[in-house]
Amino acid sequence: MTADWESLLAEGARGLGLELTADQKDAFRTYLRLLLDWNLRVNLTAITDPAEIAVKHFVDSLSCRRAARLAGKRTVDVGSGGGFPGVPLALVEPVELTLIESSQKRARFLERLVAELGLRAAVLAARAEEVGQDPTYRESFDVALCRGVSALATLCEYCLPLVRRGGAFVASKGPRVDQEMASGRAAGEMLGGRLDRVIDYELPGGRGERRLVVYQKVAPTPPRFPRRAGLPSKRPLCS
Repeated sequence: MTADWESLLAEGARGLGLELTADQKDAFRTYLRLLLDWNLRVNLTAITDPAEIAVKHFVDSLSCRRAARLAGKRTVDVGSGGGFPGVPLALVEPVELTLIESSQKRARFLERLVAELGLRAAVLAARAEEVGQDPTYRESFDVALCRGVSALATLCEYCLPLVRRGGAFVASKGPRVDQEMASGRAAGEMLGGRLDRVIDYELPGGRGERRLVVYQKVAPTPPRFPRRAGLPSKRPLCS
């Protein structure tokens, strides 16, 4: 690993108004080391170049701050995988974080990561549909985050049932999300959400365009949602 990735991370964070401390830089070094080590055994990321990880995973995750400040808020990261975007955000803001990951192997990685980084975070090895129907977690979070390749309507069904009224859901998507916006808006309304805004940005060094789709939770989610495991992805609402 070269220092180049650290410079890219620091520069990207600075562009978001963040000046990383020495302790935060150490934490990101630990994160990168664990991610690359575990990725040899568990499929966490297809990106293995440290510079690309710094920008496309770390800085991109931090970019969610463009949509919501998480300090002091109860936050859930749905389908966390390698910890994105929740863990990088928790390294720069004091947040009460819950990571939901259905893969047992990835969940074990997240447990190890959280322990080594000393984060205040819980890991749930479960499907989002199951957690969304659990009274312990349903409509209990201030903010839900999801960085996924699923259709926007599917992500709404995963995430909006977890968000309290007055809270927000932020979906981190690629530049081609326009074709999903109509069904995503309609699905959000069915689930008690209202499409608030879309934030466009470009990753440092021309490494790609990204969009944050932001929903506000304006009404309770009807009890029938989320549907049973698998249905939100197989039969997205309003598609």
